[in-house]
Amino acid sequence: MRIAMFTEVFLPKIDGVVTRVVRTLEQLGELGHEVLLFAPGEPPAEYAGHEVVTVRGVSLRLLYPELKVGMPTPAIARKIEAFHPHVVHTVNPVWLAAYGVLSAGRRDLPQLASFHTDVPTYTESLRVGWARHPLESWIRSIHNRAEVNLCTSGPMVERARDVGIQRVGLWPKAVDTEGYHPSRVDPTMRDRLTDGHPEAPLVVYVGRMSREKDLEQLVEPMRRLRERVPGARLAMVGAGPFLDGLKRLFDPAYTVFTGYLSGTDLAAAYASADVFAFPSTTETLGLVALESMASSVPVVGARAGGIPFVIDDERNGYLVEPGDVDGWVDRFERLLTRPEHRRTMGEAARRESERHSWRAATETLVEFYDQAIDAHWSRHRPLTGPLLDRFARPMPRALD
Repeated sequence: MRIAMFTEVFLPKIDGVVTRVVRTLEQLGELGHEVLLFAPGEPPAEYAGHEVVTVRGVSLRLLYPELKVGMPTPAIARKIEAFHPHVVHTVNPVWLAAYGVLSAGRRDLPQLASFHTDVPTYTESLRVGWARHPLESWIRSIHNRAEVNLCTSGPMVERARDVGIQRVGLWPKAVDTEGYHPSRVDPTMRDRLTDGHPEAPLVVYVGRMSREKDLEQLVEPMRRLRERVPGARLAMVGAGPFLDGLKRLFDPAYTVFTGYLSGTDLAAAYASADVFAFPSTTETLGLVALESMASSVPVVGARAGGIPFVIDDERNGYLVEPGDVDGWVDRFERLLTRPEHRRTMGEAARRESERHSWRAATETLVEFYDQAIDAHWSRHRPLTGPLLDRFARPMPRALD
């Protein structure tokens, strides 16, 4: 199968969406499928044997400096026509991927869109709340042009439906249980994360340092925690537009900011911690929680968004109501002061992660591709209308 894929974010940026895209590319290649990927910024020319088409990007310097928005060009359309895909997959269509939706529509191609980031909800934390309703309307319109829409967690399936997105299915969660493993624990990394105090109880967060992650909600719990668990420390792994603000909020004597980590260093950071903290209330899934669980490190997360889809409360981690400072302190204390309880919960977290492979998730995705293709051609009608007649370049069904 030939798949044209558009994504709003890709390497060298690192986040949950990028991780899912790269793992999916790897698995699609191993399954014998060919992908033509369109990505903004400065991506590699190929990944896992698939061609990556660089789309000129413009930085959202004032709003989100690390994000580059792809600028559509006529060359994209020519690439699609030459590739002649069986299906077009748009990842988080808002700008570049939304152009992919429109371009695929003009060429009468089957479409699947995936909903990974609840962008309208993020507008509040990014202080542009006025954009929420226009964004919801735009995203609903774009997604509903696809034959199939996918979300990565049950709660986000419901959220998509609430927004008005139709034909929604579940793209199963997945995690790399070989790369993220309890054996990756590393005394040198532990020393780094605790600023030279490896014996101290250690809470870690991995991810973007941005306002929508609600990381300031950890400031007071960590302060109170040290009153009950002396010396408890926090390691913040990642970078982003709110990094400097967070450095001002957290006590520098007990907090380490490592910047971005990847590969074996990132795996070691997970495995070398005692507890993973995840206060975000806007996650569609929370891949970093799964990666921590694969490392046998229990997660304390907010009971919001897609996180309850990952954590089974009191079995392989804890869920806390957003804003419940006492709840955060209590769950951290339980895990940090009771090693046997922490070990048991970490083992349960590891067992849960082992149920979710990237191969199984990608095989399910391919089934959804087939569903989109069948749905498109089974009810196919020629493109009509004055605008379509003027701009459309319908392509025949790809059979080979």
